[in-house]
Amino acid sequence: MTSYTRTFGEVGIADVPLVGGKNASLGEMYRRLHDRDIRVPNGFAVTADGYRHFLHASGIDSALVTVFGDLDVDDRENLAERAARARSLLLAAELPQDLADEVVAAYQELRREYGSDVALAVRSSATAEDLPDASFAGQHESYLHVQGEEALLDAVHRCFASIFTDRAVDYRARHGYDQLSVALSVGVMKMVRSDLACSGVTFTLDTESGFKDVVFVTGSYGLGENVVQGLVEPDEFYVHKPTYAAGHRAVLSRRLGSKAVRMVLGETEPVRNEPTPPADRSRFCLTDEEVLELAGAAMTIERHYGTPMDIEWAKDGTDGLLYVVQARPETVAARRRPAVMTRFVVEAHGDLLTTGRAVGARVGAGRARIVRSIGEDVGFAPGDVLVATSTSPDWEPLMKIASAVVTEHGGRTCHAAIVARELGIPAVVGTGDATGTITDGEEVTVSCAEGDNGHVYRGLADFRANDVATELTARPRTHVMLNLGNPGIAFESSFLPNDGVGLARMEFILAEHVRVHPLAALHPERITDAGQRAEVERLVGDDGAAYVIERLAEGIGTIAAAFHPKPVVVRLSDFKTNEYAALLGGAAFEPAEANPMLGFRGAARYAHPAYTEGFALECAALRRVREEMGLDNVVVMVPFVRRLDEADRVLARMAELGLRRGEHGLKVYAMCEIPSNVILVDEFAKRFDGFSIGSNDLTQLTLGVDRDSELVAFDYDERDPAVERMIALAVQGCRRHGMHSGICGQAPSDHPEVVRSLVRLGIDAISVTPDSVLAVTQTVLAAEGES
Repeated sequence: MTSYTRTFGEVGIADVPLVGGKNASLGEMYRRLHDRDIRVPNGFAVTADGYRHFLHASGIDSALVTVFGDLDVDDRENLAERAARARSLLLAAELPQDLADEVVAAYQELRREYGSDVALAVRSSATAEDLPDASFAGQHESYLHVQGEEALLDAVHRCFASIFTDRAVDYRARHGYDQLSVALSVGVMKMVRSDLACSGVTFTLDTESGFKDVVFVTGSYGLGENVVQGLVEPDEFYVHKPTYAAGHRAVLSRRLGSKAVRMVLGETEPVRNEPTPPADRSRFCLTDEEVLELAGAAMTIERHYGTPMDIEWAKDGTDGLLYVVQARPETVAARRRPAVMTRFVVEAHGDLLTTGRAVGARVGAGRARIVRSIGEDVGFAPGDVLVATSTSPDWEPLMKIASAVVTEHGGRTCHAAIVARELGIPAVVGTGDATGTITDGEEVTVSCAEGDNGHVYRGLADFRANDVATELTARPRTHVMLNLGNPGIAFESSFLPNDGVGLARMEFILAEHVRVHPLAALHPERITDAGQRAEVERLVGDDGAAYVIERLAEGIGTIAAAFHPKPVVVRLSDFKTNEYAALLGGAAFEPAEANPMLGFRGAARYAHPAYTEGFALECAALRRVREEMGLDNVVVMVPFVRRLDEADRVLARMAELGLRRGEHGLKVYAMCEIPSNVILVDEFAKRFDGFSIGSNDLTQLTLGVDRDSELVAFDYDERDPAVERMIALAVQGCRRHGMHSGICGQAPSDHPEVVRSLVRLGIDAISVTPDSVLAVTQTVLAAEGES
């Protein structure tokens, strides 16, 4: 006698043909990983044999052959009509009694385990679902908070019928599956009451770049459908796998989502959305400890399956515990390791219309079409930009012909984001206002090539695409490193051929991620502008120091994690006073200088009473990155060190703040950008572990040319013999003392002859912009071959 149900304890990953990908994975985890601090609710599967038995016993299997005999997936009316006829056939038929009896018997076993009032989640699981080459997720129906025998049998029946939703029929046809070759299993499991807590999705890689050394956790309040369908902007968290495995339990970065609504159980309908209370919106839905628990579980699951994973999780509001409720192979980002990376650069653009989360580091342009629901998309043409509040699987036919997608709701793991990655088009999600700020029919440019934030510009922008090889047959002896300031492109940039980061600009992180002047965060009461004071107080909350340290550490840590264990040289903030003043609240703490380029900047600030509190925050952030996060590949670099006494005072202050050169492997470099650095190289070599030549300022100060002045731009040339001589003396002095020598100015990126000269000098490292790293590497290889 055939059994039409299997408990989770009786199935595993080899049983996909019998119970589908979702149930096979749940069974695999319940059987193999349940004793490794991974909680999976118990349940059972109604097998594919049960589905086929239903079709055969009701006599509708042959009728379905006729229904799909002349299916035309390119004709949306034809597809919808065929799918509706198929669903009607299944819903009109009754479940065979023997199948119904087995389902009820399995349900009674769950009631004995969890209590008679146990609520169930009833979820479809297709036999071709969640395979590495076909992500059918979201194509079929699920039912929540099912209680009672009659309600359970009805939910199973409706799941069977959902194998022929329009979207499932379209997806199978386009992925080469015969409509009747795929069967449906149904998973029945104890429902996790995330309607009373939170839920979300975890990926064991970065979904944008395919970077595999992080766990990416997203979450929002209520049931998980809002996160998957992109109806909310969720909280986001990253955890770095290698340092976690080494014992450093720290969240790498976190981003607060708006979480405007939460899905809860309805009174007259199965579920409903309600506004999230303001207090919940303003705080993260998970604690750091819970994020780390999810990350650890995700890493265990990934190791077990041997492939990057897409994992759904839910927190039960009744017991406060975290559960894994689904796991499947990640099917898009995991494959991304191209031999050639296309990097888009927007050179000129129109007015900014809206911003959101960037999905896919690409640029798309076309006519904007606002579509509020499927059925209102008449006239949508190939190459148009789809603008919507959110999308669902029903929208995929439109997305397939769009040049870009813009949504008001959703995060980087929502439906629109997942499909856009699969299609290779840019998407800006979670804008909050796109349908109001973009005019239907106007030409727009959608840019996701400028970091974490995506931008929608009015008109057709000027942009270019550069192909950069990510794999070279040889690496030069001279290290070729990257200049980087934007953590948002760090994971993607790590795939470029490189030996680490020679210049990570802290000031970029201050401007883009902290936004607030460090002293303003500590003393908002001193800000005279009432509007800026209110904004600072809103951003920093009750603890300005904690805010600055956390934001700085997250930005630095993200860059360090992307290139770990390669060295990442982090330059302490090198803003000029006018640039510091431009930060929120900064005008109240910065003097007005006639020539900020030569004023209160760099090392002069760090031990000075006017900035000593701000410098302490910078050092605390660096300590957190190196010691708590475990990213000890960070090298600290001091900029604009005018005098030896100044160097001594800064190093002493750093030691007081817990950054003592030589302790815990800490290396401290100095920028070599002032003639005094070159003249006294032998003395500076006693104080620092390395020099990084800043050719921009060194050229300016050697030639006495203001590099910001267009009037004397003709006199500014890094290839001038005087500058060449200064660089040579610096490199030679470093070699004389066994001190690291590098260069991080613009000259090597722009001038191949400078690169060849540096190689002949024997410089240790050349650090350049990401778009020039391939050309510079090839020049270095050629120069080394000549020497």
